[in-house]
Amino acid sequence: MATRYFSINSQEEVADIFGPFDENIRNISKTFNVSVRIRRNRIEIRGSDKGVSGALSAIASLRDSAGKEEKNIKWKEFAPENTEEYIFKTHSGRKIIPRTPTQKKYVLSMEKNPVTIATGPAGTGKTFLAVVVALRNLFQGRFSKIILSRPVVEAGERLGFLPGDFEEKVFPYLAPLYDAFLFLIGSHAFNRYRKNGIIEIVPLAYMRGRTLDNAFVILDEAQNTTILQMKMLLTRLGPDGVVVVNGDTTQIDLGGEAVSGLVHAGKILKKIKGINFLEFSKKDVVRHPLVKKIVAAYEKTSK
Repeated sequence: MATRYFSINSQEEVADIFGPFDENIRNISKTFNVSVRIRRNRIEIRGSDKGVSGALSAIASLRDSAGKEEKNIKWKEFAPENTEEYIFKTHSGRKIIPRTPTQKKYVLSMEKNPVTIATGPAGTGKTFLAVVVALRNLFQGRFSKIILSRPVVEAGERLGFLPGDFEEKVFPYLAPLYDAFLFLIGSHAFNRYRKNGIIEIVPLAYMRGRTLDNAFVILDEAQNTTILQMKMLLTRLGPDGVVVVNGDTTQIDLGGEAVSGLVHAGKILKKIKGINFLEFSKKDVVRHPLVKKIVAAYEKTSK
């Protein structure tokens, strides 16, 4: 028997999820053979692992489709008949599947370890899969917040003064994270989660002094952190938090004699239990087929 919780933010969300005369919840309970009830600001779901997983997906879909006309909802389409086939279903119905053995290990590591540190070339799905797992855990009630961060370092060029407010200034650095969320849950849900503080995207420099508890934290482009920045981020970890660190050590943009915090962490933290390291290769590239050839060509010239 499994028990999971789904966080709710307002009575309006409760109304959207439960439906007229609690019709939606009755359908979910019947379809997945689970019990559903409200406890404080959370919905409690109890039943088998598969039943609870399917019910959570259906509830998340109801919340995300608030304001849209939903007729003849097919509840069973949310049931993960074979949980090994896909790990997440996007707002458009696309199923996300880890495509390589390393990607599967990466997903498992993020589910099992407090800290996962992944390195490898561009296009291997490090950032995207981290966002997928973060959202899945958020919808399952394991965490109440997703925090994403990147060091603000230009890649080989200087952008100079950027106009606009704080958010507009840092957007160019955080755009890949925005892209992943928009693809997975759509702009409506993404903007609502950000407004409610459920998804928080901040530059690394603004993480100092915080305790990241009950949160799924993703540090992207970690090859451009300094040693002190990496130490600062990892020591923010709270008792019920998870930290995922991603980077490509062949694309370090730090100037001068600065040592990459990602490279340094790989040297001193590998023997610590609870910190799992994974290394992706060009075999794990899942972008356009040409990307694998491009990565291989650059690898040859660097030897």
